[in-house]
Amino acid sequence: MISSELLPLNVAGEWRLGGGDVYESLYPATGEPIARLRAASLADVDEAIERAHHAFLTSGWAQMLPHQRASVLHRVAQLIREQSEALAQKQRLDNGKPISETRNLVASAAGTFQFFAAALETLEDTITPSRGPFVTMSVHEPMGVVAAITPWNSPIASEAQKLAPALAAGNAVVVKPAEVTPLMALELARICEEAGVPKGIVSVLPGKGSLIGDAITKHPLVKRVSFTGGTTTGKHIAHIAADKMMPVSLELGGKSPTMVLEDADLDHAVAGVLYGIFSSSGESCIAGSRLFVARSIYDEFLTRLAEGANALRVGDPAAENTQMGPLITAKHREGIERYVELGVSEGGRIRTGGVRPHGNGLDRGYFYTPTILEGLTNNARISQEEIFGPVLVAMPFDDEERLIQQANDSVYALAAGVWSRDFKRAWRLGRAVQAGTVWVNTYKQFSVSTPFGGWRDSGLGREKGREGIFQYMEQKSMYWGTNEQPLPWAN
Repeated sequence: MISSELLPLNVAGEWRLGGGDVYESLYPATGEPIARLRAASLADVDEAIERAHHAFLTSGWAQMLPHQRASVLHRVAQLIREQSEALAQKQRLDNGKPISETRNLVASAAGTFQFFAAALETLEDTITPSRGPFVTMSVHEPMGVVAAITPWNSPIASEAQKLAPALAAGNAVVVKPAEVTPLMALELARICEEAGVPKGIVSVLPGKGSLIGDAITKHPLVKRVSFTGGTTTGKHIAHIAADKMMPVSLELGGKSPTMVLEDADLDHAVAGVLYGIFSSSGESCIAGSRLFVARSIYDEFLTRLAEGANALRVGDPAAENTQMGPLITAKHREGIERYVELGVSEGGRIRTGGVRPHGNGLDRGYFYTPTILEGLTNNARISQEEIFGPVLVAMPFDDEERLIQQANDSVYALAAGVWSRDFKRAWRLGRAVQAGTVWVNTYKQFSVSTPFGGWRDSGLGREKGREGIFQYMEQKSMYWGTNEQPLPWAN
């Protein structure tokens, strides 16, 4: 345990104990507590939002010139980099990701703040074509208090992805981190404070999503919610937002298809498929969890893939060479095991994995081996439902038309991968598949400069990209009269 003392929350810039229940944050690799904190209460939610609204109106944050706000965001990025190793180690404890991965997440968070600082400095309003004796302009204003509800699988990167553009737009932000991973949001609030974000502009309220997240979403002073998480919860938030006439950004689940054509570079494809499904222990919305392989190379490819999966280093997240750490909780691992059992009951065969590893201290944590199932159809439940773990369903395909039909046969449409040396064919498939992001001859690569989001049950709206700031702003049209004579209507 890091400390027996209760961690304070950040309620509109005031560091204090929450008013809710005391709970422990556990290290997934050992099941041991790493922190104790008191969750936010409903009274904390009300106070944080009301004080955030007051800070938005009075602190001057929203009225700063863009380059002035940008300088603060640049300072946030700098502080994240200066503290990167400590943050990476805390992120490792927070959710059990290997240290090599958490270092990348911290670097991503710093890059996100840097990007939106730069984008803010160069953001332009628009003078639109005149249609009369007036000059017309399209301008953007901050919304006020906005909420960021973040997941447990990549906390610091996900929180930066919402916090940076919302702050760049001039808003006050209430962050509700996942209950089981509260540490990184609290660290970001501390860094924002140190960088010069005015008191009250940032709050962090850990607790149960069904209680705290609901209360934040329903609050009348909250003008937008950006949520990343499960589809069921996302739809619930969308219903609340509809009653409030409030815009939302929803980055939800996925069951992403990866398609390996007969002319693919198999070395690249094997490595890419393994990374696409088993990195982050499969706890990723864009995990390539449905694999379609051309029948002529299916046996060879699956043999190589199974060998690669067996060779992955599952173990201590603190070890530099670990590739897969534990799952987030014991309950989540049990859910994944039930899915694998379901796949077998549906006629699937476990090609590799499907068990808990033992020895070397792994028995204490929530570890699970990389798992590949075959012998199933795309209609099987395990092929259609998001598992959010290191489980891949592999299927052969015979023709391109049927491949596209199966790839698009899902309620989800978040991401997809295509592996082929034929540029024209890869382009054709990439355009035909229904997904918010398509990778060709690579997988799970991201750029903060490129918009990200899904279709259908995978969500609404887009994050990232230069336009990401506008997601947290209201658009306003302004008309400047240039006519020399009064309007003729009264004459």
